[in-house]
Amino acid sequence: MFQAIVLNRNGEAFDAAVRSVSEEELQRQTPGTDVLLDVEYSTVNYKDALALTDRGPVVRRWPMVAGIDCAGRVAASEDPQWRPGDKVILNGWGAGEQHWGGLAQKARVRGEWLVALPPKFTTRQAMAIGTAGYTAALSVGALERFGVRPDQGSVLVTGATGGVGSIVTTLLAARGFRVVASTGKLAESDYLKQLGASEIIDRNELSAPGKPLQTERWAGVVDSVGSHTLANALAQLVRGGAATACGLAQGRELPATVAPFILRGVSLLGIDSVLAPRGKRQAAWQLLAESLDTARLELMAREVPLAGAFDVARDILADRIRGRVVVDVNR
Repeated sequence: MFQAIVLNRNGEAFDAAVRSVSEEELQRQTPGTDVLLDVEYSTVNYKDALALTDRGPVVRRWPMVAGIDCAGRVAASEDPQWRPGDKVILNGWGAGEQHWGGLAQKARVRGEWLVALPPKFTTRQAMAIGTAGYTAALSVGALERFGVRPDQGSVLVTGATGGVGSIVTTLLAARGFRVVASTGKLAESDYLKQLGASEIIDRNELSAPGKPLQTERWAGVVDSVGSHTLANALAQLVRGGAATACGLAQGRELPATVAPFILRGVSLLGIDSVLAPRGKRQAAWQLLAESLDTARLELMAREVPLAGAFDVARDILADRIRGRVVVDVNR
């Protein structure tokens, strides 16, 4: 038996609790999997928070073990590319949504979903990064592949004190970009400057309806907020600039016009972290290994036991979280 956060629904009644689960039940509930993991750490992302509080239609089947991320060691494998003892990371692939996930002491997954843990990181650090940090690396990589360079001007990071924003800020600064961090938590300005931000702006500058075309300010944008914030950021991109979109903290709508696209030639780059192919995943983790200062990672991370994930979920949705939270599933 092992411990896991199990979500269930009976009619309109929703239940979420830490429960004991047998390995036999785990195997029955995860057909088509070929790797058994001893999970060491997980985390709580925005999507996990929605699932744990039943605030969004994240879970697609019941019962469900929550958690879109985990890191640990291979316990057994029928996939020839993984052997017992290998340290691995799982991000996405429907874990915690359609497949039993990582907020548990054991998980069964498909070998093709896994990425080898970079030697630079421990499994704890990998979950301090988590899907949020992996998404941050996908976003930074997308801007750089598009051609955004440090000498072209500042890069705006929205939702900067959140998990994605905190790691994006650190990565961009390490790669030579001047980062302007947008936040609703101006009291956290010192924290953002420690991560590498050169300038802090109030999110209210971007969160209200704005003009379709505005003063050019940003060579690039990494947005995890959506709605009016992303619309205004697009309207403020320099000619030929690009924005990445990976979140919807303000809303899923995009109240923008085509003006920035057809008058300034800007681009909007979508970031899909859930089903990204292995090559992109490996490139993202390589970027993290190259550019993420582990001291800064520790600055933005704290740790909770498995049952503490519920309080973290509520705090995320109430916008009371700074940085990242690691879940030690074995305590």
